[in-house]
Amino acid sequence: MRERRTNTKETLAGSLLLAHPSMRDPNFRRSVILMSAHNAEGAMGVVLNRPLGKRLGELNGEFALGPLAGVALFQGGPVQTEQLLLAAWQPQPDGFRLHFGIEPDKAMQLLADEGTHLRAFLGYSGWSAGQLENEMKHGTWVVADVPEDLLQQDANETLWRTVLGREGAEWRLLADEPEHPEQN
Repeated sequence: MRERRTNTKETLAGSLLLAHPSMRDPNFRRSVILMSAHNAEGAMGVVLNRPLGKRLGELNGEFALGPLAGVALFQGGPVQTEQLLLAAWQPQPDGFRLHFGIEPDKAMQLLADEGTHLRAFLGYSGWSAGQLENEMKHGTWVVADVPEDLLQQDANETLWRTVLGREGAEWRLLADEPEHPEQN
């Protein structure tokens, strides 16, 4: 099997963490996490492929009638699951610009710009100092660059299969493994 990419960057912020196919933790099984922060104090990101099947307008009356009512709601991770985080992506010539943890007013402002993609997350994924580095040493995560077409992909388990499969033939084989091989 192709060797896992090791972290050669000082920070994983701006990268994707893909759950290793053998991960069984239900919080992260087959997850794709966009890392927004990573330093000596810890790390933080949001799970991109856990849609809740709801819109922000369904969350509470504050968003029901405004321009943010139709924004898709995702489970961002197991930490502070009642906390709402808004994130916006804006296309740039060399990729995209991420606005993370923005206020609703700023989100509405950004939404007015053509091409802006907005998502709402309940909770986030977080690691204390050294915790993520330890998990990386044990092969828990596969690090991937953010593909240009990330936001055009389905935001469900298919995203994990697609992005992991792009990491090489061996990863593609593991990504396509059925959930319950004994039922194959």
